[in-house]
Amino acid sequence: MNTKSNSAVKRSALRRGLIAGSISLITYLFVVIITTPNLPPITALGAAIKVNGIILFGLAIAIGAQIYVSNYGKSLGCNISNKREGIAGSSSSTVLSSFFSFFSLVPLGCCGSWLLILSLLPSFLGSSLSVILIQYSRPLSYLGLIIVIGYTAFSAIKLKRELEMIENRKAQKQVSHV
Repeated sequence: MNTKSNSAVKRSALRRGLIAGSISLITYLFVVIITTPNLPPITALGAAIKVNGIILFGLAIAIGAQIYVSNYGKSLGCNISNKREGIAGSSSSTVLSSFFSFFSLVPLGCCGSWLLILSLLPSFLGSSLSVILIQYSRPLSYLGLIIVIGYTAFSAIKLKRELEMIENRKAQKQVSHV
């Protein structure tokens, strides 16, 4: 692949990554707004960013990077993920991290609709597990973020190895033709 087309592939993958990261950020903020009917949207958003800013922006960046790596690899013919890892694992970690991060906003008056979900947890999970999930929602949110970042890093490492193997094969073909 020549440099010009490789650059176009990178730009396309980057564009998709930026779009995916932006969508995840907007979706999170939208959920905050619609689940916080008792506060003005600006106040709810401010509280969400102040309390969960690292998770909020970390997930958006990690998702964008994951989409970039995945799209860039696919466009070059690399197979960097399989059915059990990659986007699927990253998606479930993203959902769990976001889910737990909303719990930390409830005491601030944000995401009041999540109180209903919290009240239903004991009937599904039992009281002890529900208390643990609520009590440790913040560390669990960070754990989910770490998992998403880990999947992204793992995918990037696999892509780098695949690209190196492709370059090595090209170099070997050039040497054998001489």
